[in-house]
Amino acid sequence: MEQQNQAVSLRDFLTVLFKHKQTILIIFFAVIVTVTIGSFLLPPTYEAKSSLLVKFGREYIYRSEVGERGSSDVGPLLPLNQEEVINSEIQILTSRDLIEKVIQTIKVENIYPDLVKNPSKVIAPMEAAILQFEKKLSVDGVKKSSVIQVSFQHKDPHIAAKAVNLLVDFLKEKHLQVYSDPKSSFLEQQLAAYEQKLKESQNQLEVFKQKYRVFSLEEQRTLLLRQRTDLDTSFKTSQNQIRELQNKLSSLRNQMRAVSKDVPLYTETERFKIIDDAKAQLLGLQLKEQELLQKYNEDTPLVVNVRKEIKIVQDFVKKQEEDLKGKVRTGQNIVFQDIEKEMIKTQAELSSQEAGRDTLQGQIAQLDKEIQTLDLRENELQNLKRELAANEKNYKTYLEKVEEALISDNLNRQKMANISVIQAAAVPVKPIKPKKALNIALGIILGAVSGLGLAFFSEYTSEGLSNPEGVERHLGLPVLGTVPYKEEE
Repeated sequence: MEQQNQAVSLRDFLTVLFKHKQTILIIFFAVIVTVTIGSFLLPPTYEAKSSLLVKFGREYIYRSEVGERGSSDVGPLLPLNQEEVINSEIQILTSRDLIEKVIQTIKVENIYPDLVKNPSKVIAPMEAAILQFEKKLSVDGVKKSSVIQVSFQHKDPHIAAKAVNLLVDFLKEKHLQVYSDPKSSFLEQQLAAYEQKLKESQNQLEVFKQKYRVFSLEEQRTLLLRQRTDLDTSFKTSQNQIRELQNKLSSLRNQMRAVSKDVPLYTETERFKIIDDAKAQLLGLQLKEQELLQKYNEDTPLVVNVRKEIKIVQDFVKKQEEDLKGKVRTGQNIVFQDIEKEMIKTQAELSSQEAGRDTLQGQIAQLDKEIQTLDLRENELQNLKRELAANEKNYKTYLEKVEEALISDNLNRQKMANISVIQAAAVPVKPIKPKKALNIALGIILGAVSGLGLAFFSEYTSEGLSNPEGVERHLGLPVLGTVPYKEEE
């Protein structure tokens, strides 16, 4: 039964094939001829290709802004990965600006003359040219690589190659524009401003030092404190001596009240001894003055104090010598004379010590004032130094940034982008369209399918019966005989 069904099906197929052979052959050859003629009549389309290598360079390195902290520790960063970089360059390649620039360079009438001869009423020739260029442009990144392939199709092979090469050249320029840093002029202005501030700070500091003779505050402060310590020690010593002399003078006055002034005996005065002692004290003070002059200047408070003591002793000696003129003998009591002599000596020493104390006190007050003034000047000096350091730091920072910007600008002017052309677009020799052999092969297949399809469609849509089996299937009656059809001649 199955063999019978297969035989019937094959016979039906052959019946349809032979019945509509003429139609099938006409459709078959018509399609082949049409495809062949179309393949030879269609204008050829050429494709120019170029390959680019995108390298990781200075454009993709992040550099810290002015004033950012920590950048010197971590160094420059690469914020983009390979895929992002490739996609970014592809977007630049396919941007409208680059395409429009290529078309303007080649000119619309050269690349798409039909758009100029028969302009559209809806869209401008340039806009239409950009749309057509975008359709024929292909930009793809090669997987797992840093290579970009650029291809463009056009009827003229020379224009196709020229368009691709221009697009690559404009990509380099656009790449530098996109990644260039337009802050060089701003940085130069800031650098000039901070350079001026730095000079002003230096001048202010130098004027301050010359005005107040400040060269080493620590040494000056140490010297002033040492002098104050010496003066304070001398002041305290003088205070103690004054108290001792005051006590001694009070005791001598009490003794004088208890001793009679006159005695019947006369004796020669002993004021010469007082003068000799005063001269000995004067000599000691002069020696002390010479010793101090070897260590300090003449304006030093210690030297000034010693000289005042010398002056007091000199005045005392002079006064005693004048009093002794005309007085050779006395009728006073010897004990009273001794007490009087000691009182005079003590009074002289007390006056000298009080004068020295007052001088020391004034000198200490003057040193305290100088130390306080020095502290105030130190604050002012520190402010000037801090301002100078801040201006110097800002100047160095902007100087480094300006140098980086100048290097980047020089590289940009020389068009040193990190994009290399692996293979420039050459003028294609063979067109990619139409592919005549492939079209003819496809035409043969399409013609055969079209002919058979039309034959079977006509057979199944017709109302007639072409074989006995069909009659039996449709009518349900057995066929008793068949008469072959023969066309009359």
